[in-house]
Amino acid sequence: MKYLYEPDVEVTARDGVALMSDVWRPLEGQAPTLLIRIPYDRRMSGQFGGPSSPAPSLMALVNAGYAVVLQDARGTTASGGTFEPKVNEIADGQDTVEWIRTQGWSDGNVAMYGSSYMGMVQWAVATSGDAPGLRAIAPTNAAANWYTNLWYSPGGAMSLSLDTWWNALTYAGQEQRALVSGAGQDPTTLYRLAGYLRDPLPLNDATPLADLPIHGKGRWFDDWIAHPDFDDYWASQDWSGPESMGKVTVPVLSIGGWYDLKINGTVEGFIGVRTQGGSDDARDKSRLIIGPWDHLNWTGLYTDRHFGNEAAADVTPFHVAFFDEHVRGIVPDSPAPRVRIFVMGIDQWRDEADWPLPDTQYTDYYLAGDRSAATRHGDGALQTAPPAAEFVDEFTYDPRNPVPTTGGALLPAEPGLIGPVDQSVVDNRDDILCYVTPVLDEPLEVTGHVEATVFVSSSAVDTDITAKLVDVFPDGRAINLCDGVLRLRYRDDLSRPTPLTPDEVYEVTVKLGVTSNVFLPGHRLRLDISSSNFPRFDRNTNTGGFIATESIDDAVIATNRVLHGPAHPSRLTLPIISR
Repeated sequence: MKYLYEPDVEVTARDGVALMSDVWRPLEGQAPTLLIRIPYDRRMSGQFGGPSSPAPSLMALVNAGYAVVLQDARGTTASGGTFEPKVNEIADGQDTVEWIRTQGWSDGNVAMYGSSYMGMVQWAVATSGDAPGLRAIAPTNAAANWYTNLWYSPGGAMSLSLDTWWNALTYAGQEQRALVSGAGQDPTTLYRLAGYLRDPLPLNDATPLADLPIHGKGRWFDDWIAHPDFDDYWASQDWSGPESMGKVTVPVLSIGGWYDLKINGTVEGFIGVRTQGGSDDARDKSRLIIGPWDHLNWTGLYTDRHFGNEAAADVTPFHVAFFDEHVRGIVPDSPAPRVRIFVMGIDQWRDEADWPLPDTQYTDYYLAGDRSAATRHGDGALQTAPPAAEFVDEFTYDPRNPVPTTGGALLPAEPGLIGPVDQSVVDNRDDILCYVTPVLDEPLEVTGHVEATVFVSSSAVDTDITAKLVDVFPDGRAINLCDGVLRLRYRDDLSRPTPLTPDEVYEVTVKLGVTSNVFLPGHRLRLDISSSNFPRFDRNTNTGGFIATESIDDAVIATNRVLHGPAHPSRLTLPIISR
């Protein structure tokens, strides 16, 4: 197809704000159109996608016969107005879809695509239920719930490293924009922000967090800090509930990675539209793809774990096939698999009928041991039979010396901080309890949602419980698969924090998220429990107070205990696939 490139096209929103866009359109005739809306810079190289990228190749989409519109979000780079995360994305997205439909080069059929924030703005439009002409969305690494799957965690702890890094990144963009436009006169703040972005981890050490100078005052980070509970502030922004999902009438192609920080939201969005979508097409024709990737690295190649040559993926063909079917109306010779996942361990792609997998068998592995589970050298055990005797494993959690983050689903993408990482750098600490199975004789597949239910007590009025699923290799490597945290004040409800009674025993559940891994013969399966994972999550000061306004000097040391035995059946619940 011969096409025309039109830079700097103004799309006027309903309130008169100009949203700057670049357009690739057919030189003659009309074409279906793909829209990506971006808060970082529509001309950054990452927006053009390609192999081993979360984004499809823009030029491949154009050559497949689509018009493509790249747009700066309101208040970013060249667009007018003021940027506030999420606030204007519904209206601006609706207005842009409608603008596309009125253009002479458009055939009136529109779809959206994009990764991360560019995926979340797609949920904004789709869950509004009011975007005529929208035929499909393809959110990658995205979620519809901005509290539990982004700025905070499903267990109520703040996603600290993400929040400090992303706000430094976004505020730097705002400072640069002001200088370019002439509204800003002093580059000092931009220089300071750029310095922190080159070395972002020290940002997390500052306390009180609310006084972090890099973020200044009067910006949206203040609001996030002011609302640590899932209160009305967050509920009003949540697009993941049944009412919102019921307004989604278009098919959704959800793509994510096992080590992506939004993988739980990616899966929840797929389940939501599959079970609650507002049309047969949304419920029956939505698709899910998950690979061995994090938020930015889609090669499958990590220092401590290489997932093989099949791990690196080009998502472009998936996008083209999906859009051809649902935007163009081209009926495929055979329908695409509803779910396509990369099974780690055997390192192979596999097609599935649905998610969760229909033949999932949820199986309990009980915590056991009669000496101490502290460190990888302890006697903590995981077993399918309930233990015969009661025992208590005790450890000390000191907020001044938290367990450092070692791999996982987070940002920034610092070496050793993200993805699969050998836990030997931390699992000799005596504030980590390790519960491990015997060496496996047969392969054991775990695919689905993982959670740990544990009986705990603490000397403090509030503390955290972290849990991590680990694959222990014959050579001694202990590779993390998925993990989670529960702030115990939220043990009953994220909206209603309730202090602990010191030394009282509570049964609590920690959600570790999702994974797919075959534990091979010779391997062992391990559960690590502690009370911190810093700086992925903010440190609990154990006081029960407002953590973001407390200094580290305000923190108290907690003695935390995990009970296991016949009266306290602490357990890891695994989604087992036996075929």
